[in-house]
Amino acid sequence: MYYHDKRLQYPVKVDSPDPIYARMLQQAIGGIEGEIRVCMQYFFQAWGNRAPTTKYRDMLLATATEELGHIEMLATAVALNLENAPTKVQEAGAADAIVGAIMGGENPRHIAEGMLHKTLLSTGMAAFPGNSDGLPFDMSHVYASGNIAADMYCNVAAESTGRVLAVRLYNATTDAGMRDMWSFLIARDTMHQQQWLAVIEELGGHAGTLPIPNSFPQEKENQKFNYAFFGTSADGSPPPAGRWTQGPSLDGKGTFSVVQNQPMGEEPVLGPARPDSGAESQQIG
Repeated sequence: MYYHDKRLQYPVKVDSPDPIYARMLQQAIGGIEGEIRVCMQYFFQAWGNRAPTTKYRDMLLATATEELGHIEMLATAVALNLENAPTKVQEAGAADAIVGAIMGGENPRHIAEGMLHKTLLSTGMAAFPGNSDGLPFDMSHVYASGNIAADMYCNVAAESTGRVLAVRLYNATTDAGMRDMWSFLIARDTMHQQQWLAVIEELGGHAGTLPIPNSFPQEKENQKFNYAFFGTSADGSPPPAGRWTQGPSLDGKGTFSVVQNQPMGEEPVLGPARPDSGAESQQIG
């Protein structure tokens, strides 16, 4: 059961409405790095969590609910950036070569006008559950494996890419209200990164969680290859030396080594095509 408070989690103010920035904000809502993604990821991880204790489920639910508030903040920011935006703002953005590069090399004026047309006709000058290209979020980047350690590592990655996007959006505006909003959201990304890493530490860190799933007996692995880095240079030259090529593995359960990748199997030979497969007669044996 969820409860709603009509007040925003944190103030959202826009001093100078900017329709191009509104479009950029959509990436933080419905992009693969956005708030819908992490919100749904944490909800589904929580709803499927199985453990002797419910504390991880409860923690995930709390953070997923917080992310709903972030979506609301960003949707409000989009609407405010589209509210009473003067034409000269659109034209100034269209003339900015940097904005054009950020928006993927397209004509920024077309982008601004296209965004306004979409938000006017489809959403009444409001946000929508899609990315900055107008594509709807399709849940394909929601990871909920049923393995708490795997999910936590996925969450660290999600919050890391989300914070990268948030920092870029902070730097893409000089609007004081928008920067204040981002200062809050970036701070929450920092906490959430630490939060998921804290769960991994509580589960035993790298040694306690890796390799995932730790419930599978490692003696059933091929011991020759479980900590070997494969070199794939055609001339057989060794790969660049690094932490991953020598010394103890991070989980403390093996030693890194280097193996030159060579074929260990035979060339595959498939049987003839079936008579009813629609293949050419020369393929059918």
